[in-house]
Amino acid sequence: MKHVLVAITGASGSIYGLRLTEELLRAGCRVSLLLSSAGRQVLNYECGLAWSAERAAREQQVREYFAAELIDCLDNDDFFSAVASGSSPADAMIVCPCSMGTAGRIAAGLSNSLLERAADVMLKERRPLLLVPRETPLSIIHLENLLRLGRAGAVIVPAMPAFYHGPESLDDLVNFVVGKVMDQLGVEHCLFRRWGGERLPDE
Repeated sequence: MKHVLVAITGASGSIYGLRLTEELLRAGCRVSLLLSSAGRQVLNYECGLAWSAERAAREQQVREYFAAELIDCLDNDDFFSAVASGSSPADAMIVCPCSMGTAGRIAAGLSNSLLERAADVMLKERRPLLLVPRETPLSIIHLENLLRLGRAGAVIVPAMPAFYHGPESLDDLVNFVVGKVMDQLGVEHCLFRRWGGERLPDE
Protein backbone atom coordinates (compact mmCIF):
# COMPACT_ATOMS: atom_id res chain seq x y z
CA MET A 1 0.00 0.00 0.00
CA LYS A 2 1.43 3.35 -1.06
CA HIS A 3 1.87 5.87 1.77
CA VAL A 4 1.34 9.45 0.57
CA LEU A 5 1.88 12.58 2.64
CA VAL A 6 -0.45 15.42 1.59
CA ALA A 7 0.36 18.88 2.92
CA ILE A 8 -2.06 21.79 2.61
CA THR A 9 -0.60 25.27 3.06
CA GLY A 10 -2.10 28.76 3.15
CA ALA A 11 -2.18 29.33 -0.59
CA SER A 12 -5.62 29.74 -2.12
CA GLY A 13 -6.95 26.50 -3.56
CA SER A 14 -7.62 24.29 -0.52
CA ILE A 15 -10.10 22.37 -2.66
CA TYR A 16 -7.19 20.90 -4.63
CA GLY A 17 -5.76 19.32 -1.48
CA LEU A 18 -9.15 17.99 -0.43
CA ARG A 19 -9.93 16.46 -3.82
CA LEU A 20 -6.43 14.97 -4.06
CA THR A 21 -6.86 13.34 -0.66
CA GLU A 22 -10.24 11.93 -1.71
CA GLU A 23 -8.81 10.42 -4.87
CA LEU A 24 -5.77 8.93 -3.15
CA LEU A 25 -8.01 7.27 -0.56
CA ARG A 26 -10.29 6.02 -3.34
CA ALA A 27 -7.24 4.48 -5.02
CA GLY A 28 -6.40 2.58 -1.83
CA CYS A 29 -3.48 4.71 -0.68
CA ARG A 30 -2.69 5.36 2.95
CA VAL A 31 -2.71 9.13 3.46
CA SER A 32 -1.07 11.27 6.12
CA LEU A 33 -2.56 14.77 6.13
CA LEU A 34 -0.51 17.75 7.28
CA LEU A 35 -1.90 21.27 7.48
CA SER A 36 0.06 24.40 8.22
CA SER A 37 -1.59 26.94 10.52
CA ALA A 38 -2.33 29.18 7.54
CA GLY A 39 -3.55 26.13 5.65
CA ARG A 40 -6.22 25.48 8.30
CA GLN A 41 -7.30 29.14 8.18
CA VAL A 42 -7.66 29.20 4.41
CA LEU A 43 -9.40 25.81 4.43
CA ASN A 44 -11.99 27.26 6.82
CA TYR A 45 -12.37 30.45 4.77
CA GLU A 46 -12.63 28.78 1.35
CA CYS A 47 -14.34 25.48 2.20
CA GLY A 48 -16.08 26.13 5.51
CA LEU A 49 -14.15 23.38 7.31
CA ALA A 50 -13.24 24.54 10.81
CA TRP A 51 -10.88 21.69 11.62
CA SER A 52 -9.38 21.74 15.09
CA ALA A 53 -5.82 22.80 15.88
CA GLU A 54 -5.66 19.82 18.27
CA ARG A 55 -4.50 16.69 16.48
CA ALA A 56 -6.83 14.05 17.98
CA ALA A 57 -9.94 16.17 17.43
CA ARG A 58 -8.82 17.10 13.92
CA GLU A 59 -8.16 13.49 13.05
CA GLN A 60 -11.71 12.56 14.03
CA GLN A 61 -13.08 15.43 11.94
CA VAL A 62 -10.93 14.44 8.97
CA ARG A 63 -11.90 10.77 9.12
CA GLU A 64 -15.57 11.70 9.29
CA TYR A 65 -15.21 14.13 6.38
CA PHE A 66 -13.50 11.60 4.12
CA ALA A 67 -15.40 8.61 5.56
CA ALA A 68 -12.07 6.80 5.70
CA GLU A 69 -9.85 5.11 8.27
CA LEU A 70 -6.71 5.01 6.12
CA ILE A 71 -5.88 8.61 6.95
CA ASP A 72 -3.82 10.09 9.77
CA CYS A 73 -3.33 13.70 10.81
CA LEU A 74 0.09 15.09 11.65
CA ASP A 75 1.04 18.15 13.67
CA ASN A 76 3.33 20.63 11.94
CA ASP A 77 5.51 20.96 15.03
CA ASP A 78 5.87 17.21 15.68
CA PHE A 79 9.43 16.40 14.68
CA PHE A 80 9.07 12.93 16.23
CA SER A 81 6.71 11.97 13.40
CA ALA A 82 8.06 9.12 11.27
CA VAL A 83 8.04 11.26 8.11
CA ALA A 84 10.65 13.56 9.69
CA SER A 85 13.27 10.84 9.32
CA GLY A 86 15.01 9.48 6.26
CA SER A 87 14.70 6.02 7.79
CA SER A 88 10.90 6.14 7.56
CA PRO A 89 9.76 8.54 4.83
CA ALA A 90 6.46 8.43 2.98
CA ASP A 91 6.50 6.93 -0.50
CA ALA A 92 5.59 10.34 -1.92
CA MET A 93 4.75 13.83 -0.69
CA ILE A 94 2.53 16.44 -2.32
CA VAL A 95 2.22 20.03 -1.13
CA CYS A 96 -1.17 21.00 -2.53
CA PRO A 97 -1.67 23.89 -2.70
CA CYS A 98 1.84 25.18 -2.11
CA SER A 99 2.31 28.78 -1.02
CA MET A 100 5.32 30.67 -2.29
CA GLY A 101 6.49 31.10 1.29
CA THR A 102 6.49 27.33 1.75
CA ALA A 103 8.28 26.83 -1.57
CA GLY A 104 10.92 29.36 -0.56
CA ARG A 105 11.55 27.74 2.82
CA ILE A 106 11.81 24.25 1.28
CA ALA A 107 14.17 25.61 -1.39
CA ALA A 108 16.35 27.10 1.35
CA GLY A 109 16.40 23.83 3.31
CA LEU A 110 15.21 25.54 6.50
CA SER A 111 13.26 22.60 7.99
CA ASN A 112 11.67 24.78 10.68
CA SER A 113 8.43 22.77 10.62
CA LEU A 114 7.47 19.16 10.02
CA LEU A 115 6.20 20.11 6.56
CA GLU A 116 9.54 21.62 5.59
CA ARG A 117 11.52 18.79 7.20
CA ALA A 118 9.43 16.10 5.49
CA ALA A 119 9.94 17.81 2.12
CA ASP A 120 13.68 18.02 2.82
CA VAL A 121 13.68 14.28 3.59
CA MET A 122 11.96 13.52 0.27
CA LEU A 123 14.61 15.46 -1.63
CA LYS A 124 17.59 13.96 0.15
CA GLU A 125 16.19 10.42 -0.10
CA ARG A 126 15.36 10.95 -3.80
CA ARG A 127 11.69 10.22 -3.28
CA PRO A 128 8.82 11.93 -5.15
CA LEU A 129 8.10 15.47 -3.95
CA LEU A 130 5.38 17.29 -5.87
CA LEU A 131 4.55 20.95 -5.37
CA VAL A 132 1.29 22.47 -6.63
CA PRO A 133 1.90 26.24 -6.54
CA ARG A 134 -1.12 28.51 -6.74
CA GLU A 135 0.11 32.07 -7.20
CA THR A 136 -0.05 34.70 -9.91
CA PRO A 137 1.82 36.60 -11.10
CA LEU A 138 5.11 34.95 -10.16
CA SER A 139 7.99 37.16 -9.10
CA ILE A 140 11.61 36.47 -10.01
CA ILE A 141 12.11 35.21 -6.45
CA HIS A 142 9.23 32.74 -6.87
CA LEU A 143 10.57 31.52 -10.20
CA GLU A 144 14.11 31.10 -8.90
CA ASN A 145 12.86 29.12 -5.88
CA LEU A 146 10.78 26.83 -8.09
CA LEU A 147 13.73 26.35 -10.44
CA ARG A 148 15.97 25.49 -7.51
CA LEU A 149 13.43 22.95 -6.28
CA GLY A 150 13.08 21.44 -9.74
CA ARG A 151 16.83 21.06 -10.00
CA ALA A 152 16.87 19.39 -6.56
CA GLY A 153 14.40 16.76 -7.76
CA ALA A 154 10.96 18.16 -6.98
CA VAL A 155 8.22 18.05 -9.62
CA ILE A 156 6.35 21.32 -10.06
CA VAL A 157 2.69 20.85 -11.05
CA PRO A 158 1.15 24.35 -11.21
CA ALA A 159 -2.57 24.66 -10.58
CA MET A 160 -3.22 25.41 -14.27
CA PRO A 161 -6.39 23.66 -15.45
CA ALA A 162 -6.72 22.97 -19.17
CA PHE A 163 -9.78 23.50 -21.33
CA TYR A 164 -9.40 20.95 -24.14
CA HIS A 165 -11.47 18.42 -22.18
CA GLY A 166 -14.49 20.74 -22.26
CA PRO A 167 -14.91 21.57 -18.55
CA GLU A 168 -18.46 22.42 -17.56
CA SER A 169 -18.04 23.05 -13.85
CA LEU A 170 -15.58 24.07 -11.15
CA ASP A 171 -15.24 20.39 -10.28
CA ASP A 172 -14.04 19.66 -13.82
CA LEU A 173 -11.27 22.26 -13.46
CA VAL A 174 -10.23 20.97 -10.05
CA ASN A 175 -10.28 17.38 -11.26
CA PHE A 176 -7.94 18.18 -14.13
CA VAL A 177 -5.24 19.54 -11.83
CA VAL A 178 -5.66 16.70 -9.34
CA GLY A 179 -5.53 14.21 -12.21
CA LYS A 180 -2.20 15.62 -13.38
CA VAL A 181 -0.83 15.13 -9.86
CA MET A 182 -2.12 11.56 -9.82
CA ASP A 183 -0.40 10.95 -13.16
CA GLN A 184 2.93 11.97 -11.64
CA LEU A 185 2.38 9.50 -8.81
CA GLY A 186 1.51 6.70 -11.21
CA VAL A 187 -1.94 6.29 -9.62
CA GLU A 188 -4.77 5.42 -12.02
CA HIS A 189 -7.79 7.71 -12.19
CA CYS A 190 -10.65 8.81 -14.43
CA LEU A 191 -10.69 12.48 -13.48
CA PHE A 192 -10.51 13.99 -16.96
CA ARG A 193 -10.65 13.09 -20.63
CA ARG A 194 -7.16 12.95 -22.09
CA TRP A 195 -6.10 14.67 -25.29
CA GLY A 196 -7.35 12.52 -28.15
CA GLY A 197 -8.94 10.10 -25.71
CA GLU A 198 -12.46 8.79 -25.41
CA ARG A 199 -15.07 10.57 -23.38
CA LEU A 200 -15.41 9.60 -19.73
CA PRO A 201 -18.20 7.12 -18.88
CA ASP A 202 -20.45 9.73 -17.26
CA GLU A 203 -20.02 12.36 -20.01
